[in-house]
Amino acid sequence: MKTPSNLKYTKSDEWFDPASGAVGISDYAQNQLSDIVFIEILVDEGEEVTAGKAIASVESVKASSEIYAPAAGKVSAVNKGLSDKPEILNSDPYGEGWMIKIEGGSASEVMDAGEYEKYCEGRSH
Repeated sequence: MKTPSNLKYTKSDEWFDPASGAVGISDYAQNQLSDIVFIEILVDEGEEVTAGKAIASVESVKASSEIYAPAAGKVSAVNKGLSDKPEILNSDPYGEGWMIKIEGGSASEVMDAGEYEKYCEGRSH
């Protein structure tokens, strides 16, 4: 499991980059979902989001899952190409697989990489 140390993580498996405002799903989440076949981003540029608000929905061959905003702020960018290539979430969840960017984002209940890894280890037993 990859867990970049510059990112913050939520218990619902989203990551947040405080430097760029980018948001996506963690490597752990995409691994649990398996082959992701569909994504719908539910917010648009200019919208205000609150932490915990559903921002996207993903479907895999195994399950579907809501993706929640890990921070509050204004949506400054949406990765529109992701809906055409949802498999990017499996191959590059921390790079091309970002979903939205939040500016002025203040993260709420987030963990650093070490805390998140411990949290995930505790769930897989």
